[in-house]
Formats: sequence, structure tokens, C-alpha cells
Amino acid sequence: MRISFVLPSFPEVPVGGYRVVYEYANRLASRGHKVSVVHPRRLALSPPKSLYRWVRRRARRILDRLFVPQVDWQPIDRRVSMLYVPDLRPGHVPDGDAIFATAWQTADHVLGFPQSKGVKFYLIQHYETWAGPKEEVDATWRAPLHKVVIAKWLLELGRELNCDDMEYIQNGIDHARYRLVSPIASRPKQVAMMYSVQDWKGSRDGLRALAIIKEGRPDLRAVLFGTPRRCVSIAEWIEYRQNPPQAELVNEIYNGSSIYLCASWSEGFSLPPAEAMACGCAVATTDCGGIREFAEHEVTALISAPRDPESLARNIARLLRDDGLRQRLAKAGHERIQNFTWERSTDQLEQFILLHAAREAGN
Repeated sequence: MRISFVLPSFPEVPVGGYRVVYEYANRLASRGHKVSVVHPRRLALSPPKSLYRWVRRRARRILDRLFVPQVDWQPIDRRVSMLYVPDLRPGHVPDGDAIFATAWQTADHVLGFPQSKGVKFYLIQHYETWAGPKEEVDATWRAPLHKVVIAKWLLELGRELNCDDMEYIQNGIDHARYRLVSPIASRPKQVAMMYSVQDWKGSRDGLRALAIIKEGRPDLRAVLFGTPRRCVSIAEWIEYRQNPPQAELVNEIYNGSSIYLCASWSEGFSLPPAEAMACGCAVATTDCGGIREFAEHEVTALISAPRDPESLARNIARLLRDDGLRQRLAKAGHERIQNFTWERSTDQLEQFILLHAAREAGN
């Protein structure tokens, strides 16, 4: 089959939702499907309002032709067609048998495409009201697209929004990459956390939790990683690595830490703590929605309410104080996350695509 995924932009740095699309693209291509991933430079093309904007647009079109960006943080199967286009006018999107919107901003574009682009699907990875007006986001959920949601909380939300035609398919983990390198028992007392400038990622709460623990444990070590530059809110005692290579993230940050801290207010699935589990970290996390796919309080993780850095700090302190608990949760989390594979997820997605393609062909 000819399958296209429409992304909202080109990702110059690692982005979880984009990684999910690339993982599906790789595996569908390996199964013999002809897969394209469409990256628009911009989503809308309005008439230029000044000579300056007209000249700037012309310059961008020239740059689009001269420079083809590359995704260097995620392996891409050579059989996947990576398309970089000026915008999402139909002429820039290949004809096919199935086409996926992958973010709320792309849903209306896919909905408006001619039938030649394929049966229309929508990969819903979050409730994206943080990225757009609630009414418009909700409208995309109710649109006549075949929807795939990646977590049970999104499935439940879809039902509350009176959506139909939804399929629940969990994300996978690349276990060839995210794996145990250092023994769980001998990990240093170091806490790892992803840092983001987006408020809903809860980084300020995570930093507050670390500061609380540091007051009682001067020997505490912490390492943060993220795509932004280091900011002044990160205390000097905390190590920060900006946009580390994936090998460094796996071998030195995840495997070099005994605890992973997730302070998000809301997550569609939450890949970093899942990756950290796969690498042997005990996870202390907020109850941010998607985390429930693999984190169970006192079984595979310690869970506290969002926006409560004091409770988060108490859970981290427990793991630092009780090494038996830390090892038990780390081992249980590592075992559970092995059930999350891209092979299983791709099986489900492929069947969903084939089912609806066959139904619409029958019409």
C-alpha cells in the first residue's frame, strides 16, 4: 500500500510525536509498503501583505529547493520517502491508499484532500489544547477521520467528546536502543530528568522537587537533558546536557542514573520515562495521563499528583533512602516495558489501515 504521514513541520531536534511517526514509517516500509512522510515548511499560505513579505517568501522558496534538511537524531529506513514541501496544498502531497494527519493542525488539511490521497486517518498523540483553541482541537477529534489514539485516557476523552471510529494502539519502545547497559543494583544515586520550556512539561516543578531533596541530601546528583539552552533556573550543582546524541542519552544519562523524574502535568504517552524504564531507572512521576500505560504506583513506579513538587520530592527521597524499593521498582518497570514493542504496535496499525482501506474500496 501507499501510505503517507503528514507532519506539522520539520523537527530540527528530537520530538516524541515525530519519533512515533518515524518508527511507524520505518516498520511499514520494512513490510513492503511505500511510505512517505510529508514535512511542510509552513501549514498555511496566505497572500503576502507587503513587498518585504513577498521577497521573503520568494527567498524561502529558493532555500526550499537548495537545502534539504536531514533528520539526524532518529534512524530513517532508506525506503521511506522523506518529503520536504513548501506547504500542504494537495499538489505537494503524493497520491496514495492511506494518509494520516498526525497533529491537530494537520487534520483539516488531510480532511480537505481529494480522494486520490487515500483513505483518511488521524493519529492522535495528545489532547493538544496547549497548542491551539479547545474548540478547534475538539472539532478535529469529531471530524470524519479514522482515529488512532495512543493511550487509554485519550480513548476515554474521545468518548466524552462523542467521537466515533477510534482505535487504541499503544506506542512501542525500540528495545535495541533503549536497553540495560549498567546493572541496576550498582547505579549511582543520580536523578535524571528531561528539561523543557513548555509549562505543561512541569520542569519548574521538577527543579523545585530536586531543590527540596538537595536541602537534606547535599550529596544528591542530578542530570538534566533537553533541546533548549541551559537557563538560569537550573541550579549550578545540576549537570545539564543540551540535545545529547541518542547513544549518550542511553549509555550515560539513563544508564548512569538510578532514578528518572517526570514532572509533567499532562502527557499523551510520555516516551522519556518509558525509555528510562527500559534502561533500568526507577521512575518517580506525576499522574500525567499517558504514564498510566506502563506506570503503576508502588509496582513499577512511584506516582504523585501533578503540580505538587513536595509530593514528588518525597517519592524521590524514598527511592534514594530505600535501595531495595528502588531496585524492585526498577526491575519491575524494566520487565513491564518489554511488552511495549513497535512490532506489536505496527501489527495493529497495519491491520487498522487494511481494514478501512478494504471497507472503503468495497463502497
